[in-house]
Amino acid sequence: MSQLLKTPNNSEIDFEDIKEDEHVLHLWEPLSFSIDEDFEYIHKGFFFSIFSNLLYAIAFPLLWIINKLAFGFRIQGRENYDKVKGGKITVSNHVHVMDCTMVGLSNFPDKTFYISLASNFKIPIVRTIIKLLNAIPIPEKYCCKKYFKAAIHDVLKDNGCVHIYPEGSLWPYYTKIRSFKDGAFAFAVDNHVPIVPLVFSFYEPTGFYRFYKNKPCVQLEVLEPIYPNDNLPRGEAIQQLKNKTHQEMKKREDSY
Repeated sequence: MSQLLKTPNNSEIDFEDIKEDEHVLHLWEPLSFSIDEDFEYIHKGFFFSIFSNLLYAIAFPLLWIINKLAFGFRIQGRENYDKVKGGKITVSNHVHVMDCTMVGLSNFPDKTFYISLASNFKIPIVRTIIKLLNAIPIPEKYCCKKYFKAAIHDVLKDNGCVHIYPEGSLWPYYTKIRSFKDGAFAFAVDNHVPIVPLVFSFYEPTGFYRFYKNKPCVQLEVLEPIYPNDNLPRGEAIQQLKNKTHQEMKKREDSY
């Protein structure tokens, strides 16, 4: 059975009619934003660190309350993060406008760096917030790709966490795991770090949630880390890691 999405103007979109990497939601992007070879992907300035840490301290308790009350958010499997002693890449299905905050909450108090579309930096207010919360925009120019990759390498080398949506686009409340792009798994292979799969699923509101929630509640499950096979050629290692991650996430999808 196909799934339907209710849009803000009350029309319905059948997910079966949408291309795999097509964006369902389109936000207002009036600001200009460009990336050149001198762009600073990872901000390390003193004042930036102060404001970023302050935002984390204020925002994350508030986001926990908001996500809990508004979306019935809950987390399972957080202990699987502890099985990784160095840098890691987390991947998840992209099914909610707030799911990036939920990923961050699952990894808190450790910080998460998010790979973001450059277009998100064209949205007023949002671009300032995601900048302070360590979003890293994807450059469109080929000449900038090496600097982008170097920034990801630096985060992982410092035992940091980078989150990537391998599906590429947001499909609100979609319940299936879609096909993956190679990017996250190439970064994992090139930097010799594991993938930690995260699976968003939905459950029917119970308790006091059923009195005011029309949409399903959100659950995030942290799965066990999956390590790349360093004995394989790079291309084979990437595909093996991608396929194994997809299989493990599909298993969780099929169990709900």
